[in-house]
Amino acid sequence: MSERNALCCMPHSSCCRRRQSDGLNQPLTHFRRRAPCGKDYESLDYDQCYNKPYRKMTEDLIQQGSKWYSMKKEALSWLSIFFVGFFTALVAFFIDAITRLLTEWKLSTVTNTMETCSHWGCLSNSLGILILFNASFVLVAAALVVFGEPLAAGSGIPEIKCYLNGVKVQHVIRLWTLFCKAVGVLFSVSGGLLVGKEGPMIHSGGVIGAGVPQFESLSFRKFKLKIPFFRSDREKRDFVSAGAAAGVAAAFGAPIGGVLFSLEEGSSFWNQSLTWKTLFCTMTSTFTLNFFLSGTEYSSWGSFYQNGLLTFGLFQCPPDNKKCHLWTAGDLLIFILIGCGGGFFGMVFNFINTKLTLFRLKYIVKMHKFVRIFEALLIGVVTTLVLFLTPAFIGECKDIVPPQNSSFGVTGNSDVQRFLCQNGTYNDMVSLFFNTQEEAIKQLFHNSGEFSLLTLGLFFLLFYLLCCWTYGSSVPSGLFVPCILCGAAYGRFVATVLQKFFGMEHIYLGTFSLIGAAAFLGGVVRMTISLTVILIECTNEISLSLPIMVTLMVAKWIGDLGNVGLYDIHINLKHVPLLEWEAPHLALNYTAADIMNTRLSFVYPYTRVRSIFNLLSTTAHNAFPVVTLNYGKSLKKVTNELQSDTVTSTNLRYRSSSHVSRKQIESERAKLHNSDSELFLVDRPNENMIKEEPQNITSGVYDGFNSLEDNLCPMTFHGMVLRSHLIALLKQNVSYSENDEPTAQNNISYESLNADYPRFPSIHDLDLENIDMDQIMDVSPYMHPCPYVVHPDSPVPQVFNLFRTMGLRHLPVINSSGEVIGLITRHNLSHEYLSKITKHAAVGNEFSLNLTSVARD
Repeated sequence: MSERNALCCMPHSSCCRRRQSDGLNQPLTHFRRRAPCGKDYESLDYDQCYNKPYRKMTEDLIQQGSKWYSMKKEALSWLSIFFVGFFTALVAFFIDAITRLLTEWKLSTVTNTMETCSHWGCLSNSLGILILFNASFVLVAAALVVFGEPLAAGSGIPEIKCYLNGVKVQHVIRLWTLFCKAVGVLFSVSGGLLVGKEGPMIHSGGVIGAGVPQFESLSFRKFKLKIPFFRSDREKRDFVSAGAAAGVAAAFGAPIGGVLFSLEEGSSFWNQSLTWKTLFCTMTSTFTLNFFLSGTEYSSWGSFYQNGLLTFGLFQCPPDNKKCHLWTAGDLLIFILIGCGGGFFGMVFNFINTKLTLFRLKYIVKMHKFVRIFEALLIGVVTTLVLFLTPAFIGECKDIVPPQNSSFGVTGNSDVQRFLCQNGTYNDMVSLFFNTQEEAIKQLFHNSGEFSLLTLGLFFLLFYLLCCWTYGSSVPSGLFVPCILCGAAYGRFVATVLQKFFGMEHIYLGTFSLIGAAAFLGGVVRMTISLTVILIECTNEISLSLPIMVTLMVAKWIGDLGNVGLYDIHINLKHVPLLEWEAPHLALNYTAADIMNTRLSFVYPYTRVRSIFNLLSTTAHNAFPVVTLNYGKSLKKVTNELQSDTVTSTNLRYRSSSHVSRKQIESERAKLHNSDSELFLVDRPNENMIKEEPQNITSGVYDGFNSLEDNLCPMTFHGMVLRSHLIALLKQNVSYSENDEPTAQNNISYESLNADYPRFPSIHDLDLENIDMDQIMDVSPYMHPCPYVVHPDSPVPQVFNLFRTMGLRHLPVINSSGEVIGLITRHNLSHEYLSKITKHAAVGNEFSLNLTSVARD
C-alpha cells in the first residue's frame, strides 16, 4: 500500500474515497498547501530485494571469486570512511574560519567607533553600524534558506535522525542542501543570532557521508567513476551514520562522543563493523580539524592544540587557593538540584518553542516567502538591540583582575570588554552580551572576576527567551552552544548564591557553570550517554564524569514529565512517522488486521504494459503485491463435501474458522465507521465479467479490470515488486508480444535495474513513443519472492519489532490460505495513526467479535 497519500485521513473516510475516485490524475503537489502528515513521507528500501537479477549477480560473483570482490569492497569502504571524516573536517574549518573573519570584522568596526565615544549619546552610531552588519548577515542566511533550500533551516539533526530511522526526507542529503546549510550558518552566527554552528555540522557530516561513497554527483555530472559499490539505501545509511558522528567529533573534538551520539540519537540500525568504521571516521575528522586549526591559530602545524570548534579549556583550581576543589561529595546533592532546575527550564523551553513553531506553521509558513525573511530580520534586530542596550544601561564597571595562572583556562579578565568604562575596568555584562558565544562560555567557566547576580540572572532570562524565539526560524541554527551558554549562566548564578549567602568558599565556579550547562542542555535535548561523553571530552577532566552523568539523568527525568526532547518535538510537528525503539503503548491491544490497509493496488505476474502504465500513473504507491486471483470453491462448500471424513472435516472447519478475508474486514469496517455499506459488501466477483474475460483469467494476464469487486476477490500472494523496478522495466522495454511465449521477453541485469539510483525517474518522464502498450510484461523475475510477512492475528508490538528491526518498507499480511489481505507500512505503525484508531477502541472490541462470528458462519 502507499507510504504517502495526498490526504491525511483515516481509511474509508470520505476524503480518502474522494481522493481515490476523483483525484488520481492530479499531481500530488496539488495538495501540498495543508500541513504534512504521515502519509506524505516515504520509507527507504533497507530490505534487500532477492529477485532473479540479484541472485544472478551473486552467482556470477561467486564464480569470479567473491573473496576478491569482498576485499575490494571493504577497502573502498574504509577509503570512503576516511574521506567522509576528512571532508567533514574541512567543512567545519571553512565555517569556523569565515565566521571568525566576519565576526572580527564586525566587532572591530563597532569597537573602533565606541572607543572614540566619550558620552552615551554617540553610542547610537555604533548601534546603527552593528544593526547594519547583523541585518545584512541575517538577510543572506535567511535568503539561502527561503529561496535556496528550506530544509537547511534549523540544526538538521531531526532530519538526519528521520533519515537514519528509514524515512525518506526529500533533499535532506543533497549537495545543494549542504551548501545552503554551511554558508547560511556562518552568516547566521556572524549576524549575532543566538545560534550555534556546531549543531548543523551533524547535518553537514550526514550529507557528506551520503555523497562521498557514491563516487559521482548529479550536480557535477562529469564527475562519475562508475564504481558499482554502495548503491543501495542500506549501505548509504551506514555512511550517513558515520558522517553524522564525524560532525559531532568536528564540532566538539569528541570522537568517542560522536560515535555514541550516532548510536544513541541517530541510527536506528547498528552493527559491529559499523562501530569501528565510525570511530575511524570520527578520529579522522577530529585530528584533521585539529591540524588545520592549530596551524592557522597558533602557527604550529602538526601540534594539535585546538581539538574542535568548541573547547571548554582546562578546569583547574588556582594554585594559591588551597580551599578550592573542583567538586566534593557534598556538592553532588546540589548538582542533583541543579539538574532538577535544568530539566524544568528545558521543559518550559520546549513548551514555548512548540507554541512558536505551531504559530509559524499555521500563519507564517503559509504567507509569502518575504514574511519568513522579515521574521528572521526582526529576530536579528531585536537580538542586537537587547544585547547592546542592556549592558549599556544596566552593566557595572569592575576592576580588571590580573591573570592568576598562565595555563589555558585559568585566566583573569584578558578577554573582557571595556565598553565606556575607564582604563583598568571592564563592564561585566558586555563580557557576556557582546562577546562571541564561545568566548562568553569561557568567561563563565574560567573568569575569576565577579559577575553580579543581576548580570547572571538578566543574561539567563534574556538569552533564554531570545534563543527560544530564534530556534525554528528560517535560518540555519544550532542549539548546543546557546543551551550551553544559557545553562552556564544558570550554574554560575547558583554557585555565586552559594558563595555569597552560604559561605561555601571551596566552590570552583567553573564546575558549577559546567554542571548548569549540562543540566539545561540535557533538559532541552534529553540526551544522556552521548552528551556525557561529549562534555567530558570537551573538558578533558574525567573526574567530572560522575556529576555530569548524574545531572543529565536527573534533567532528563524531570523534563520527560512534561514533554519530550526538542528534536523529537519538531519531528512530531512535521508528522514524520518516526518509529521509536519500542512500540507505542496504544498498540498493545491491536493486531495486524486492525491497522493494515486493505484497499490494495496489485499486479499480476503477466500484465499488459498499458495496465502497468495506468497503474503507475494513477497511484503513488511504491510497491505492489504480485498476485493471482483465486475463484475456486468456498471453504464452506469444500467442508460440506467432506463430511464423511471426520478428521478432514474437523481440520477444514478449523481452517474455515481461522480464515479471514479482506471482504469480511471491509464489511466490518464499513459498519463500524458508518460508511456506505454497499461500497464494501461485495458477495463475489461478477460472473458475467469472468465469462467475458475467460482467456485473461485463465492465462493470468492482467488486462486492466481492477474494479472494487476484483479488488476484494481472494488473491494468492506471490511476492512484491517495486515501483522503481517497474519504471525501469518500462524504460528498457522489457516485455514480449502476445503471440510469443514469456521466454521471449528480454532480460536485464541487476545493475541495469538500479542504474538510476538514487533518483529514479517518474512514470511521466518516460518516452511513450518507445513503449508498446499492447505488449505483455512478465514481472515475476523482478519481484521479491520472499518478503517478510505476518499473520492477521499477529499483535502489533510484534509487527512493530519486525518492521523496525529489519528496516522494512512494507509488510504484507497473509491469511492461512496464503492470500494477501492487507499491507502494513510505516504510517500504520505511527503514533498519529494509532491514536486515531484508538478513538474507536470500544467499537474495536465489537469489531473483533463480529469478525470471528462472520468467519465461523
